Amino acid sequence: MDRNSAYEEIEAEFNALEKQLADPELLADRDGYAAVARRYKELEAKAARIRELRGHREDIEAANEMLAEADADERELLEAEIEEAAAASDGLTAELAELMAPKDPNDGKNVIVEIKGAEGGEEANLFARDLFDMYQAFAGQNRWEVEMMSAQNSDMGGYTDVVFMLRGEEVWRKMKFEGGPHRVQRVPVTESQGRVHTSSATVAVLPEAEEVEVQIDEKDLQVDVYRSSGPGGQSVNTTDSAVRITHKPTGMVVSMQDEKSQLQNRNKAMAVLRARLLQAEQQRRQDELSERRRGQVGGGGRSEKIRTYNFKENRVSDHRIGLTLYKLDRILAGDMDQVVAALAEAERQENLAGS
Repeated sequence: MDRNSAYEEIEAEFNALEKQLADPELLADRDGYAAVARRYKELEAKAARIRELRGHREDIEAANEMLAEADADERELLEAEIEEAAAASDGLTAELAELMAPKDPNDGKNVIVEIKGAEGGEEANLFARDLFDMYQAFAGQNRWEVEMMSAQNSDMGGYTDVVFMLRGEEVWRKMKFEGGPHRVQRVPVTESQGRVHTSSATVAVLPEAEEVEVQIDEKDLQVDVYRSSGPGGQSVNTTDSAVRITHKPTGMVVSMQDEKSQLQNRNKAMAVLRARLLQAEQQRRQDELSERRRGQVGGGGRSEKIRTYNFKENRVSDHRIGLTLYKLDRILAGDMDQVVAALAEAERQENLAGS
């Protein structure tokens, strides 16, 4: 469908919705009225700009018709009018392209973040903690709520695995770019010769899934309970409060043990499982549309990375968009806005090109 046909369809639908909203029968249908009003609101900005655009195009057409019979002074005025209307038309066309670009279905959702130490032994686990601290600081700057869901501490104070929830405004919009392997280059605390090592940690960012979005049949679940354990495997709980849930159709396994209540651990495990299943389904749909889409985490190898953190040079490089910033210290302290804004702009341009 060409652009003008798309504009005509939007206007026709908007006008029809406007008539529906004035219908007394619809006013009596609470749910029906809400649905029509919601769709009307979605189209309102597009319809307004389409009308403005049509007005400018009509002005250009009328001015062009008058040019043939105009004298020198009139021609100058008409040409200026055409130029002004053409510039306004170009601006409105760009606005409409952005408004009509596909929207992210996860906008407005909270997120579950999973960070795991990958390649590099204990240094990778320490880096996983650094990433957690970075996101926690970023959450503080955005006034998001951070809820710890589970954490497996490593021997030197890092994380082999940490899972947490972020709640607040624009959480998904700002955090969705963080999913993937992150690489660090620095001298580890375990290195006596002062040599720079390369390690990695993986980050998965999952949109929180509501129960209505992901239907899970209890028959598909294997639920095991056991006693919580701390570092070294020592028991930290005298009751079987830890929960391990296996989703048999996919083989996904989620374990939770941080809460003292078995029910709380189960609820948290189910939240993570729903998020993973939602992400898997969305990824499957994306893969059907484009072969080039890849999963977030990959193998976690040092050569597979979305971003590199180089401590010696105080440098952060995002390899997806070729962005390099020499303020690693500030970014690790949560000052991530410049990175997020650049990634969001790259996504916006890609969406505009695709639409």
